[in-house]
Amino acid sequence: MAAGSFEGQYVWSPAANDRALAHACMDVRTGRYLSAHEVLQEAREDFEVRAHRSLVLASVAADSDLAERWLAEEPGPEAALLWARVAMLRALRMADAGDRRQGALARIAQTACERAAKLLPDDPTPWVAQLALARLDRPLDPAPQGLLTAPPGPWYLFAHILRLAPWHREAHHRFLSFFFTRYGGSSSASWDVAAFLSQRAPADSPLRLLPLVALVEDYNPSALLADRTWEQPQWITTAMGIYRNWFPRVADYRYTPVLDLAYLAHALFMANREFEAREVFTAMGPYASRMPWSAFGDPADQLTKARRSCGLPVPHDG
Repeated sequence: MAAGSFEGQYVWSPAANDRALAHACMDVRTGRYLSAHEVLQEAREDFEVRAHRSLVLASVAADSDLAERWLAEEPGPEAALLWARVAMLRALRMADAGDRRQGALARIAQTACERAAKLLPDDPTPWVAQLALARLDRPLDPAPQGLLTAPPGPWYLFAHILRLAPWHREAHHRFLSFFFTRYGGSSSASWDVAAFLSQRAPADSPLRLLPLVALVEDYNPSALLADRTWEQPQWITTAMGIYRNWFPRVADYRYTPVLDLAYLAHALFMANREFEAREVFTAMGPYASRMPWSAFGDPADQLTKARRSCGLPVPHDG
């Protein structure tokens, strides 16, 4: 699905050009859930779209009582899934804020995820929500063979998800984030897991981006020549491989995968591959994500700097 042209302003909405989802988000903000039910039900057979839509809707609903009200008034798989996603987000936000209520909210979220999983056993989304919660209780299952550091983690839960959806994008990103230093992991473990997961994935899979995610996560602006890291041959090879093999598939997506495109555009820009970066930015249209740009400063400023370097229009450019 084409993203549309850039018309002078960034659009930060995670719904991007999924118009049905954008409409459902507007309804959720006004306390209505019918269109949320429709977009989630329509995506029951498309696990990637269902995961994306449920997470975006939950981010809109998390500060209201809509999910609880929907579940009480019209219980069903879609209402249960939104409630699980909302409860997950609330628990993670409390944990990140160091709030003492995080334990209670995590238990509520776990129960909500289990309820949603029972209603649609083949849907991996409730299990992915449980995987997101894993960084709170830190399960330490033994790692499979093939990892240099053999980092323990929620491997059993991850394996269950992979049986339902072997290349589930969000599951892989949630699993990788468990090993981030800021969540109690280590730099060596996150590098190891990112390499292991990406090498398993098909060449044209967005999961090949996982090492670039770990690279941004590990970025230390005070390190010597930190910004030159992306110019190293291994990272140029990684970014160009993704550009050649995955990027051409984006035109067939049901919605513009803004976050994945942003990581690719950023890596190409940092590697001084402006021609390729320009193509990726163009495919993004006006849509923007805060990551990876916010790891380097104000996201709008960093995005504008990169676009301008690639000869593309930027906001307030006359």
